Amino acid sequence: MSKRDYYEILSISRTANEVEIKAAYRKLAIQHHPDKNPDDHTAEEKFKEAAEAYAVLSDAQKRAAYDRFGHAGVGAGAGGGGFNPGFTNIEDIFDLFGFGDMFGGQRGGSTRTAAQRGADLRYDLEITLEEAALGKDQTLRIPRLEKCDECDGKGTEKGTQPETCMTCNGSGQTRYQQGFFSVMRTCSNCGGRGQIIKSACQKCRGAGRIEKEKMLEIKIPAGVETGSRLKVVGEGEGGINGGSSGDLFVVIHVAEHEIFERQGANLYSAVPVSFAQAALGAEIEVKTLDGEENLKIPAGTQTGTVFRLKAKGMPALGGRGRGDLFVAVTLITPKTLTKEQRKLLEQLAEIEDIDFQDESFMDKVRNIFG
Repeated sequence: MSKRDYYEILSISRTANEVEIKAAYRKLAIQHHPDKNPDDHTAEEKFKEAAEAYAVLSDAQKRAAYDRFGHAGVGAGAGGGGFNPGFTNIEDIFDLFGFGDMFGGQRGGSTRTAAQRGADLRYDLEITLEEAALGKDQTLRIPRLEKCDECDGKGTEKGTQPETCMTCNGSGQTRYQQGFFSVMRTCSNCGGRGQIIKSACQKCRGAGRIEKEKMLEIKIPAGVETGSRLKVVGEGEGGINGGSSGDLFVVIHVAEHEIFERQGANLYSAVPVSFAQAALGAEIEVKTLDGEENLKIPAGTQTGTVFRLKAKGMPALGGRGRGDLFVAVTLITPKTLTKEQRKLLEQLAEIEDIDFQDESFMDKVRNIFG
């Protein structure tokens, strides 16, 4: 069965912030927790499903990958197959079930509205081998969340400010006395923000960020290969509550070439030659990244002979020299012959004297048959 959408599981919008994601998860976790629903397999599956959704959406990098590539971006079983709510410390786990600050300690004031760095983004870019060899300037279209310019990321209408929550006095938590224990819980009035937005920005609907597309010019250096990552600082998603923007990582994929095979900075190719060219020697043209090059084939060249063209391979990344081009000769046997060609070959067959017991020849035969 196909996986359900994580936003649908938590019943939240795709622009939901961290507080809204955690609040939605808490609600489902308490509702479907196995301790509250013994022997209820349906509730257990819903509990695991909600935990998996929260583990991805509460992590900025995983959420960015999921938004871009769906379930494939975070891999199968992102929740680990068990209870993996994605909490970063033990206090959050206690807080989920109403035991936060169980020994009366103070958690150091509100961190709910603290500035948060925006998520890093990944962009996969395919280029040709020639483009990888020369380098190029590339224009990218990057969809991302940016700080709302209408409210400057505050989420409130112009001229208004968030108000301190009177229930928790801005801490994002309320304290309850349970017997000998002092228990801290997320404030139900502000959802843990510590602030109340009464007049939400109409453009971002109080989220503080909006979806935009950015046209970005980047320079791809010569010598890049598949897997090379280019980091563009500050071009990821915008931060939350005044936090800095994330970074953009451009991952390079070099397409396969019809002639050349690449290994590091070296290139490999094959060139066909006729029997006459191989036997008599010849000067042939071979293709390189720089155009046609003349290659001298000495008389008696055997099929599989490899010739090296120095500095005709790929440039090393960073400008440290250049690799070589290795060209393998392949002897081509014609499938059809004219009468004159057949007559000449028959005459050659009558007079040729090839020693098939030659050690070098027998070595090749042994190599072929192992």
